[in-house]
Amino acid sequence: MRNKLFRYLKKPELSGIQSTIMVVFSVVSLSMLLILGVVMYIRFSASARQEIISSTQKLMEQAGEYLEDYLVSMRRVSDSIYYNVIKQNDFADQNKDVQQGMNLLYEANRDNLRSIAVYNEYGSLMAAEPVVSQKEDPDITKQGWYEHAMEEVENMHFSTPHIQNLFDDASFRYYWVISLSRVVEYTDKGTPQSGVLLVDMDYSGIARMMKKINTSGNGQYFYLCDSNGQIIYHTRQIQINNGIASENSGQAARYKDGVYDEYFEGEHRKVIVNTISYTGWKLVGVIPYPVFTYGMFNIRYFFGIFMLLMAMMLVYVNRMVSVSISRPILKLNASVMEYEAGETPEIYIGGSQEIRHLGYSIQTSYEQIDKLMKEIVREQNERRKSELDALQSQINPHFLYNALDSIIWMVEDGRNDDAAFMISELAKLFRISLSKGRTIITVKDELRHANSYMNIQKIRYKNAFSVFFDIDPAIEACCTVKLILQPILENAINYGMSGMEGCGEVRVVGRQENGEILLSVLDNGMGMAEEEVSLILADSNRKPSHGSGVGIINVCKRIQILFGKEYGLTIKSEPDEGTEVSIRIPAIPYTEENRKILEKGHMFGKEV
Repeated sequence: MRNKLFRYLKKPELSGIQSTIMVVFSVVSLSMLLILGVVMYIRFSASARQEIISSTQKLMEQAGEYLEDYLVSMRRVSDSIYYNVIKQNDFADQNKDVQQGMNLLYEANRDNLRSIAVYNEYGSLMAAEPVVSQKEDPDITKQGWYEHAMEEVENMHFSTPHIQNLFDDASFRYYWVISLSRVVEYTDKGTPQSGVLLVDMDYSGIARMMKKINTSGNGQYFYLCDSNGQIIYHTRQIQINNGIASENSGQAARYKDGVYDEYFEGEHRKVIVNTISYTGWKLVGVIPYPVFTYGMFNIRYFFGIFMLLMAMMLVYVNRMVSVSISRPILKLNASVMEYEAGETPEIYIGGSQEIRHLGYSIQTSYEQIDKLMKEIVREQNERRKSELDALQSQINPHFLYNALDSIIWMVEDGRNDDAAFMISELAKLFRISLSKGRTIITVKDELRHANSYMNIQKIRYKNAFSVFFDIDPAIEACCTVKLILQPILENAINYGMSGMEGCGEVRVVGRQENGEILLSVLDNGMGMAEEEVSLILADSNRKPSHGSGVGIINVCKRIQILFGKEYGLTIKSEPDEGTEVSIRIPAIPYTEENRKILEKGHMFGKEV
């Protein structure tokens, strides 16, 4: 038997607690690490995405300021020509002064200008700078800039980029320009006339600025359109004009300034819109979503390496922790198994405070079991003739042996926690049963004894029934005769719970009523007929076929011996309904003086 147990001790299953702890710790810590890594990556990605958007907005603000400055300078040129040249001179008498004034302004801004011209309401050229010949029949009145100026006479109008086609160029070069047009009033021979002032701005300045900001090379780009969605500048303008490519400029023109999500031609992208003052033009920045992940490969690689290193470190730490936790438990288990194998080793005491406490408890329990077994033999030999002492000290060997067999079975089955619990409950039961030889104990100790007893029985009977305690705390500090609940509970289990098939229920209720304590044990078992109930307390020679050998009648006698004939037991029972056994004793506060008086057979100075 001993060799068999030692072979069992060597089985690898005993190290299962270490593996379980390590696996659980590893799963929990790795899960937390994974969640933390994902959250950090998401937050970092969101921060990086916001940083790209913010840097793009700043770049667009700078470009917008440049465009606004450029357009404001053109407005100033137009205002200067109108108010300082056209309004101050008569085109018939002072044409030379008009031409000279336009020349001065042209020379001062020639880097940004291509031409300046004044036309009358019929489209005839009144003055131009630089002085060149106009092409034959350019049909001025059909030009878009002329029509827009005549339709809204109070506003300035900026056209979309177009080739300047009004004047002959000796070098046969054609220039892309943006036309600023407005209706003006001029004087001809002293008569006010209406006409149109045209200022052609060099488009190359805007194109150069737009090219500078379109140098990312990662798919991000910027374009310029007017309030109707007409393209002013685009990196793929030629393809768009030829119908090869397209742009969602119409939708962008309807956007207010801000950041938008949109899908265009199956591509998810961010669109940032900034309106250029004075013109209604829209500077649009387009950021395809792949741009946000561009350059994130190194970040993913860093996070991957970081997560791997952290996982390896956590696994190592978890192993160290699991070993430190499981080693003392395994040693404690080995010493317990050796004890059960017939050896007499010292129970291992080490590890954390809880495990040391468990080792001390088990060792104390074993010592108390040995001591109590010897005490049981001695009590049976010495007090056999004394009914009261036998009732207070005798323990049912059948119950004890079954409990010990159950403990051995649980230890052999590896259910060490259940075994330790049962040993602890058995030790509590024995401790209260002995009570240092005292007959009177507190109600609280008696309830503890009953609770320990029922805990052991529940394990023995594999939880075939349930137990509930409903006790008024006010009665716990009162006196009672010890071991009065156990025989009643034993009868409830042996007779009441028979055949209940797991639905049995035992309730212990304690109340104080009119200066008395009422302890009741109720079960929902088979019950008894009225005739059988009347015989239980009347027949002193009647003993149960099972149980402690103490009997209900003896419990009643012990109570009456110590407290008086007016106290004792009452029994109520109905067949198939259950049984209620009630104990009635006086409510006497537990003090050392009261205990001594009761144990001497006196009720506060009066012989019982």
